[in-house]
Amino acid sequence: MRNSITQEFNYGCGIACFAFALNISYKEATTLLGPKQSISNRFWVKDFVLALNSSGLKYKSEHINDKLRKSIYKDGTIVLIRRTKKYIAGHYLIRHNGQWMDPWINLPFNNDINKARSGFRKRLPGSPMYALFPEK
Repeated sequence: MRNSITQEFNYGCGIACFAFALNISYKEATTLLGPKQSISNRFWVKDFVLALNSSGLKYKSEHINDKLRKSIYKDGTIVLIRRTKKYIAGHYLIRHNGQWMDPWINLPFNNDINKARSGFRKRLPGSPMYALFPEK
């Protein structure tokens, strides 16, 4: 199993998932994505797919409905869960070896980015809204 990647900015969960998908460090991912994305409070799904595809991977995005809900469990799938009180901007996670890599797994209990930890969880911590599906 690979090591999880911890986000280093409050809204850096997408960057951490991008880094995990490319198997690079968080710092390398911020360099690839550029300074504007590194300090942004959003990583739009369309921009995320474009960044993945521009980096040599092949992804497509879909809004999750009942028909697609079961298809998110394929390794490499990145999901954006819906906004909640605990996840005020939503939250990106990526599927790996039958688990979800969560870039800030302790967020609901500690919202200090300096104490953020990443890890793997069996279940999503919220309802998936969008999925970025890897294509062959």
